[in-house]
Amino acid sequence: MDQMAQTELSPYQKFSRDQWSKLRADTPMTLDKAEIEHMRGLNEHLSMDEVEMIYLPLSRLLSLYVEATQSLFRATQEFLHAGKAKMPYIIGIGGSVAVGKSTTARVLKALLARWPSTPKVDLVTTDGFLYPNAVLEEERLMDRKGFPESYDRAAILEFLTRIKAGDRSVPAPVYSHFTYDIVEGQHVVVDRPDILILEGLNVLQTGTMPRDGEAIPFVSDFFDFSIYLDADVQTVEDWYVSRFLRLRQTAFRDPGSYFHRYAQLDDDEARETALKIWNTINLPNLMDNVRPTRHRADLILRKGDDHRIESVSLRKL
Repeated sequence: MDQMAQTELSPYQKFSRDQWSKLRADTPMTLDKAEIEHMRGLNEHLSMDEVEMIYLPLSRLLSLYVEATQSLFRATQEFLHAGKAKMPYIIGIGGSVAVGKSTTARVLKALLARWPSTPKVDLVTTDGFLYPNAVLEEERLMDRKGFPESYDRAAILEFLTRIKAGDRSVPAPVYSHFTYDIVEGQHVVVDRPDILILEGLNVLQTGTMPRDGEAIPFVSDFFDFSIYLDADVQTVEDWYVSRFLRLRQTAFRDPGSYFHRYAQLDDDEARETALKIWNTINLPNLMDNVRPTRHRADLILRKGDDHRIESVSLRKL
């Protein structure tokens, strides 16, 4: 099958960086350089140019999608003779460790909250729904942290069910990358947002479908729109190792850090340790669980070696 035929059969419409940037139209820039710098992740590229060319067009697209979805919701409520209710619009963001999910989530949250309608936008990461280390150790899952089985799936689904139902003050657990564990007794409270962004490794995963056809909800069933951050596997490995080396010089130096034991490693030892963690945990999870969900997303942001987004693939309607 030739390339043209493959393109025609694809469920996506693909845009180059320049093509996508033209779709910004008159969407205003509402962030300044200091805010953009603050949102940038460790070892990541994020510039004013990146926000203008990639994220402003995406913000414009999402504004149209949110408006259309809310109109459909109101029509459905009228059809059902149901009372007025608020239905949050949920955006899921998935992708590998070190690919830049958190940065994308922070930028989108800031841009969406500054639409003229000033919607309330909340951001929650699925890290908070990991089982506590004590549970993972008991179940011998510490080396599988980040794999689907290391998450409290029932808790995530209950959280999303309550959010989608418009419940007030829904708590979500808090995770600390410093202690590498759930923060006991701490929660973030999500109180009927207009938009909720849920960011995490496995948010697009489905799992095994039941043979009897019974309904088994997946996290992505609650999404109105989903985004996958993509890059070559070798590139992501390089980013992961580079980030590990930077953390060795910063956060790992604090005696309270879970990874403090790595702070004294020399460059060669640190690189070897990072590669071992990548090859035994993060790479298998990426190849077996995360990357296979890429084409379940509504939008794929493809990054180059320098973290700049080179192409955008939007699912056709």
